Amino acid sequence: MEYRIRQAEAGDLEAVTRVEAACFPAAEAAGKEAFRQRLTAFPECFFVAEAMEGGRPGEMIGFINGAAVEEKTICDEMFEDAGWHKKDGPYQSIFGLDVVEAWRRQGVAAALMNHLIEDARRKGRKGLILTCKDRLIHYYETFGYRNLGISASVHGGAVWYDMILEFEKDPED
Repeated sequence: MEYRIRQAEAGDLEAVTRVEAACFPAAEAAGKEAFRQRLTAFPECFFVAEAMEGGRPGEMIGFINGAAVEEKTICDEMFEDAGWHKKDGPYQSIFGLDVVEAWRRQGVAAALMNHLIEDARRKGRKGLILTCKDRLIHYYETFGYRNLGISASVHGGAVWYDMILEFEKDPED
């Protein structure tokens, strides 16, 4: 099964809202208004995966998104206020990595993550940050993320862990 990754567009609002609702519990899922803000404020930090059907893009099967920020950890306010985005922020945050169930365990999440990591590297960011549940710490470590411990975030009433991936500095810098 083939898919492609592209930058999100305003017209993706309904699809990303639907995918998010299918991937996260209601208390943790971002709503339509949060996605509207994100698609307006930082579409360059928002990528979607689409199934390819007969050589043409089909249904959305996943996405990854987050603001560029100055902080090294995510706070709860960032999820609802796109004003935290700083176009030249040194860290690329990840608010969500979503893949619909039928496409899981086929490399789509890894492809989205690697796409955003390379995008952040190209833009000269220092690294990426995210929060995750304990069962996903090992998964994110495979990309080079380091566990910073339990997060101050209590988003959706869950226990989260702060993770950071810092790019190595160029010795010529």
